[in-house]
Amino acid sequence: MPVSVASPIKRKVADVAEFTGRFEASALVEVRAQVSGQLMQVAFKDGAEVKKGDLLFKIDPRTYEAALQSAEAAVITANTRIQLTKSDVDRAKDLLKTDNISGQVAQQRTQAYQEALASLQSAQAQVATAKLNLEWTDVRSPIDGRIGRKLVTEGNLIAAGASSTVLTTIVNVKPIYFYFDIDEQNFLRYMNYVRGGEIKQDENGAPVMVSLPDSNKFDIDGRLDFRDNQLDQQTGTLRLRATIPNLDSFLTPGVFGRVRIQMSPEYDALLIPDDAILSDQTRKIVMTVGPDKKVAPKVVTLGQLNDGLRVIKSGLAPTDTIIVNGLMRARPGAEVIPQPVDPTKPADQQHAAPAAGK
Repeated sequence: MPVSVASPIKRKVADVAEFTGRFEASALVEVRAQVSGQLMQVAFKDGAEVKKGDLLFKIDPRTYEAALQSAEAAVITANTRIQLTKSDVDRAKDLLKTDNISGQVAQQRTQAYQEALASLQSAQAQVATAKLNLEWTDVRSPIDGRIGRKLVTEGNLIAAGASSTVLTTIVNVKPIYFYFDIDEQNFLRYMNYVRGGEIKQDENGAPVMVSLPDSNKFDIDGRLDFRDNQLDQQTGTLRLRATIPNLDSFLTPGVFGRVRIQMSPEYDALLIPDDAILSDQTRKIVMTVGPDKKVAPKVVTLGQLNDGLRVIKSGLAPTDTIIVNGLMRARPGAEVIPQPVDPTKPADQQHAAPAAGK
């Protein structure tokens, strides 16, 4: 009976592990008002990209403009009082030389001058506070990022403080973080290879690949740049983070994904199609064809999948010829007609070469 055969593929591979995680923004800001007042203007479009310093909301500034003018007037008053008390102090010094004034009066004038200086400093502080409050009537973006929708509309009264209403949120997704949990056994295995220098990482961390839920391809590059400072004793896992550039802002916080991490140094391995492997109770078997064209089973030890092919850790030699299609017709000791195919192609794309004599 004709069967499709191929030789094991020899290549360098590395063991990998996959973990499920979630994307999170590298920065998240809840925008709140720092001064109270009536909201007069919303200056952004919902969902737009904003830059640090862009105007987002405008609060009625008239109360704070008046407070600034009052504070500036207090500075003028304080300066006038300083000039007056300074003149009194200078006259007191001259009168003391001729004993035409008592020391107590001179001391009182000096004290009045010092109080005037302190009043000026207080008035200047009030001016700085009034300017700051007036500046805060323009609510500006504290970071670069993508803004959410407005949560408060024009005309509403806004209260200041940390407990005030959130006006909107801004997230920075360039870069974006991918958080996931790794079990203790895999973490220790990985760290032993890193410590021994067998898995390389630079100052930016070790490279990883991430896949989205709608894809089987791990085609998103990232860097493993953070691990938590302690293991969760309840779950036996450790939280890790990969940083992804996300230059096109395609990745969105909250989306699930899978990350693939290299868990061993590279080694030489033999790979065969996963469909060529049979199960016999607890054993895994591969059917081979010998020089006499007779079928001979071999017990193998399996490794991980690598680009659709299964790593064979033991039980198979590079010179073996394995049956990849037609296993239902292959019985141990039976004579077959081997037809070579390309093992890297799917079964429906394989084309066997004509058998000898055909």
